Amino acid sequence: MEIAAQKHLVESYIEAYNRFDVDGMVRHLHEDVVFRNIAGGEVNVTTTGKEAFRQQATQALQYFSQRAQRATNWQVADNRVEVALDYSAVAAIDFPNGLNAGDALRLQGKSVFQFANGQIISIDDIS
Repeated sequence: MEIAAQKHLVESYIEAYNRFDVDGMVRHLHEDVVFRNIAGGEVNVTTTGKEAFRQQATQALQYFSQRAQRATNWQVADNRVEVALDYSAVAAIDFPNGLNAGDALRLQGKSVFQFANGQIISIDDIS
């Protein structure tokens, strides 16, 4: 799979994420996709399979009233795209960590995408 095609799939995923469009997020995912959210070096969410990802992404819609990922840097290598991201969101609910509904959240992190058979086979969101 050529680099431009991989980058296009990642851009499509990020755009769908920013639109709260779960169907768009899963459109280019492999049936066996593995998703991991890693915060502070700890894996706090893992899903395996396209349907489990869809369920988690749908549930996460309620967490934020606004959210946006903006790519600030791209590193592309064999079947792997790493994107540095500026993330901003507004909480829609109160979180156990003290973030309250209406609070703004700003993070920098990265997402690492890997590919198989022309689809995204894994996503690691790291912050």
